[in-house]
Amino acid sequence: MKFQKYGFAVLFGLVLFAFTGYLLADTFLIRHVYAVVSTPAGTAAAAEPFAETEYVSAQTEESEPVTMTVEPTAEADMQATEEPAAIEPVADETTYADENISIALSTYRIEETTVYVADVVLASSDYLKTAFAESTYGRNITETTSSIASSVGAILAVNGDYYGAQRSGYVIRNGVLYRSQSGGGEDLVIYADGSFGIVDENEVTAEELLNNGAWNVLSFGPALVQDGAITVSENDEVGKAMASNPRTAIGVIDDLHYLFVVADGRTDASDGLSLYELAAFMQSLGVQTAYNLDGGGSSSMVFMGTLINNPVSGGKRTKERSVSDIVYIGYGV
Repeated sequence: MKFQKYGFAVLFGLVLFAFTGYLLADTFLIRHVYAVVSTPAGTAAAAEPFAETEYVSAQTEESEPVTMTVEPTAEADMQATEEPAAIEPVADETTYADENISIALSTYRIEETTVYVADVVLASSDYLKTAFAESTYGRNITETTSSIASSVGAILAVNGDYYGAQRSGYVIRNGVLYRSQSGGGEDLVIYADGSFGIVDENEVTAEELLNNGAWNVLSFGPALVQDGAITVSENDEVGKAMASNPRTAIGVIDDLHYLFVVADGRTDASDGLSLYELAAFMQSLGVQTAYNLDGGGSSSMVFMGTLINNPVSGGKRTKERSVSDIVYIGYGV
């Protein structure tokens, strides 16, 4: 009887241990593929659904095809056969410029921290994009920012909101709705025209955002600056994070004029920034709206294939962490 009593306890303990191990593996290790991006970024179209199709929908428009015949003139025919000469971009270690995209990198030293700023001016919102690791929406599917940036031909890239670490929070990427389950947080909405907005998931659905022109929705947060005013206090922090951290943020100064900001931290060379310090810094640069993206070991900036900052992973070990998504500037898919 005594053996049976303790045997049951041991068996229960083993089952509990195995179940806990499975939950941890399911959360952090087991890959869950929900959708594969099968169309070029920047084109609103449905994703290919996998097992969890309830998370995937798309905004599409259909119209009747129109056919018309135009008699070309000799001049029009000549123009149709001539392609405009390509304009070579001007680029070096800190700048890039072509007819559509201008990027200038600067480095600042504030609060015992090195901060990297990319000042971006675009001719069209088409060049502000997002991308998933392995071009796949899912959980535990990750690549480094450098790797994702290379796969889409990004000129400039920073890590995104690491949506894959959460089971809720809106996910809209390049005009496609992937997750509509609310996490109750504060989101950044990047509209199709390139403008920014801050929304509360408790007050609007993902479907409503999509119908209102949302092109990308990032759900990490919080908002740092709205209408030019700082919206966080000196005591605000993300979850249980330390007050000083590596940070990633994005802001808009004016129409199609953006700032991408990454701060080092958790090293002897850089302490890191608090949310308030980051917000005050971005406000000083003239942003009207600024939003905090995933930080800590995820914070990374890549420019023309080169990792610009010094990300940390596993304590103070300098290493680029794998993430689930990026925000980038470029022409690629």
